[in-house]
Amino acid sequence: MSVTRRLFVTTAAAAAVLISTSFSAAYAADVTLNVGYQPIVEPSRVPQADGTYEKVTGAAINWQKFDGGADVIAAVASGSIDIGYVGSSPLAAAASRGLEIQTIFVVGLISEAEALAVKGISKPEELAGKKIATPFVSTAHYSLLTALKHWNVDPKSVEILNLRPPEIAAAWSRGDIDGAYVWDPVLAELKKSGTVLATSADVAKWGGPTFDAWIVSKKFADAHPDIVTAFVKVTGDAYASYRTNPDDWNANSAAAEKIAKLTGAKQDEVPALLKGYYFPSLEEQAGADLLGGGTVKAVAETSAFLFEQGKIPSVLPDYSPYVSTRWVTEAAKLSF
Repeated sequence: MSVTRRLFVTTAAAAAVLISTSFSAAYAADVTLNVGYQPIVEPSRVPQADGTYEKVTGAAINWQKFDGGADVIAAVASGSIDIGYVGSSPLAAAASRGLEIQTIFVVGLISEAEALAVKGISKPEELAGKKIATPFVSTAHYSLLTALKHWNVDPKSVEILNLRPPEIAAAWSRGDIDGAYVWDPVLAELKKSGTVLATSADVAKWGGPTFDAWIVSKKFADAHPDIVTAFVKVTGDAYASYRTNPDDWNANSAAAEKIAKLTGAKQDEVPALLKGYYFPSLEEQAGADLLGGGTVKAVAETSAFLFEQGKIPSVLPDYSPYVSTRWVTEAAKLSF
């Protein structure tokens, strides 16, 4: 029977929020959703700060902060988180190992937001013998390896160190490393005393595009599809708000203040950091360039590169089971 159903979502204060939808919504007040996020400067930090995800999904959300995608993947694999924020490289590695996940939303196409910052190095050939840090199996790690290949610099000639962003910031300030491929807001700090040798926008032109994404464990998605759809809807609405009026997200805005508190970025730097990504709209998500095809292709190509570099044991013949347009398509139908 096709009818419009109404979902009553209870908030922590027991206030009722009426959401009119065209899908069968489950009462989720007794469900705990464990979300692994990273302190990346992007629009969905605002509804996270406002408690909008809790209000719309109806779930009690346990937000857990991670410093890298590899740690998020490990948490999904252990069952400690249900939805996680990862980059395309750890996503590819996880899919190649058969982790039961789906990509539900492409957060942003990485451009200037990740880069190789160095000190005392002016050209790629000078990287040999230097200490360069990056979080292993991250998009930054993938981009670093892609850049080295493009420059014909043997990765074995570079001392590549596995450090998380906070560790990179500390090592840089101590003078323990010569450079790092990392993302904002740590990247922004490194730029103040270093120079950028290449950005992920450059690496994309060299055949290594990268992106960030939200993934969900298939077990949770099968059990609570309405919560996953609502989560995607809130995320898409945050992107629409930013894309419609980016000037409203200025350094003095409440949005910038909330993003700064959740990410550790300086509030006056938030507007510039937001420009380091291209944030696809909810309508674009299901298109051929993203979840409708491009994302599967990118994950497959990233996996092939990681296999070539010896970072994963094998590749799959088909990565489409790890990417789904279902959630963005259903979220686009919602209104509230």
